[in-house]
Amino acid sequence: MNSFKYNPPKEPFLDILFHDEHVMVVNKPSGLLSVPGRLPENHDSVIARIQTMHPEAMAVHRLDMDTSGIMVVGLNKQAISNLGRQFNLKTVAKRYVALVNGVIPESGEVNLPLRCDIENRPLQIVDFEQGKECKTLFSKLKNCIISDEYQSDNISAVKLTPVTGRSHQLRVHMAQIGHPILGDRFYASEEVMNKTDRLCLHAFYLKFSHPYSNQTLEFSVKPDFLKRHPNI
Repeated sequence: MNSFKYNPPKEPFLDILFHDEHVMVVNKPSGLLSVPGRLPENHDSVIARIQTMHPEAMAVHRLDMDTSGIMVVGLNKQAISNLGRQFNLKTVAKRYVALVNGVIPESGEVNLPLRCDIENRPLQIVDFEQGKECKTLFSKLKNCIISDEYQSDNISAVKLTPVTGRSHQLRVHMAQIGHPILGDRFYASEEVMNKTDRLCLHAFYLKFSHPYSNQTLEFSVKPDFLKRHPNI
């Protein structure tokens, strides 16, 4: 981790799924920060790129740098406030897909409280005394085709639904039940980490209400590690 050098993908500048005067929805690539980092060399991010067009834009939720997938961004104060409220009230529907090591059970849930590992930021650890409530639902995917470079008898494709929204929640929970996500440089073994050149975790589905029209907006994007999009 100490040798990490930030080198985000430059193309496309933004993969825009939806854009009006209030909201922008983008498909974030793996390797790009959601918001600017503390150091100047880590400024490039989804928000920094959007702010070149909409200076008031702010994040209302985040994806880990290594995670790809759908993000919604508010472009003005009213939209930011409304979208933030939707996330706080848990009325936003979010679903992820991942490739995990091993043959995972058909379905289940993980309830393990998490807190920041103060001495090893940004890592999170399970702590039943000081950790915050954390719940993830998972189900094995049968109706998808894994891309050729990721196929293996000992890999499962899984849908992940975070009931809570803690940092690194999905990564820690999968690792804790013995099925770390492929390419995870924080929580997987070196062998599992090196099975791919990216974290195989993708926010493939997002549904929320438009902050002005109240229209339901629904988006779904296939990750590069699947040949066929899961019909879920």
